[in-house]
Amino acid sequence: PKPSESDQTMSSNKEDSKWLNFLFGGSSGMMATCIVQPIDLVKTRMQLSGEGGTAAAHRGPLSAVSNIVRQEGALRLYTGLSAALLRQATYTTTRLGVYSTLMQTLQTEDGAPLPFYKKAFAGMAAGGIGAVVGNPAEVALVRMTADGRLPAAERRNYTNGLNAVARIAREEGVLTLWRGTSPTVARAMALNCTQLASYSQVKQWMLTTPYFVDGILCHFAASLVSGFLSTVVSLPIDMAKTRLQNMNQMSCGNMPYKGMMDVWGKTVAQEGFFSLWKGFTPYFFRLAPHTILTFLFVEQMNTLYNKFSGH
Repeated sequence: PKPSESDQTMSSNKEDSKWLNFLFGGSSGMMATCIVQPIDLVKTRMQLSGEGGTAAAHRGPLSAVSNIVRQEGALRLYTGLSAALLRQATYTTTRLGVYSTLMQTLQTEDGAPLPFYKKAFAGMAAGGIGAVVGNPAEVALVRMTADGRLPAAERRNYTNGLNAVARIAREEGVLTLWRGTSPTVARAMALNCTQLASYSQVKQWMLTTPYFVDGILCHFAASLVSGFLSTVVSLPIDMAKTRLQNMNQMSCGNMPYKGMMDVWGKTVAQEGFFSLWKGFTPYFFRLAPHTILTFLFVEQMNTLYNKFSGH
């Protein structure tokens, strides 16, 4: 028997080679990134604004966009695109490929919908594995998008994502590419558990109502809910990850933060509790459209593949 329609989320036909799960996952993530990269840059700048109790450089996302365009030029909104695409090619290819493969593996012979805890397990496992694979590109992306806020003499001036990865490994050691891995993995597990499992669950529920069929409207609505829930759960971890991966050694020789808990403690003490969700608006408007576009692209790829391959 075939798996239930609602649990074929982001999966090619089970009898086909599982490499299609990875190909479609990575391609959909890269296409979505080309659209939302400016929002990701604004999110990073806002998370670093006011760090250490200094005066915030931006009052909000529109202020951040205005300041960046005025001080650096409009094209700088796409700074770090090469690193972002490298991240999608590693992280998203892995997480969506692993998730789809696990969903197929966990599927029972009778084709019954998977319980939520199995979807959550698949999401957490896929996110953790993807985060380890994609961390070097994550470090490169954070540094490239943050570079423009530094004084000219302190900028790293990476030319592209691969150049950033190579220079970081050469100048600071290979292990620096995995700096911030703990919060990156924690964020990825929380985000993917929420994003992937909630998307599958909400889509499954929608298909039981008379208002939705398995099409673009259903995919859009399910991914919008998924994007909001993912933002709430993962933003504090993302903020800690950003600050850890962007930090430089202080003049005294110490690093500003010892780990994720240290970032949270100092941020709450110096900037207030809700600063853990600093950049919520650009993060949501980056994550929600990226979630929507990624799921729409991957669902359409699978639909077209199954149509033209005769499945």
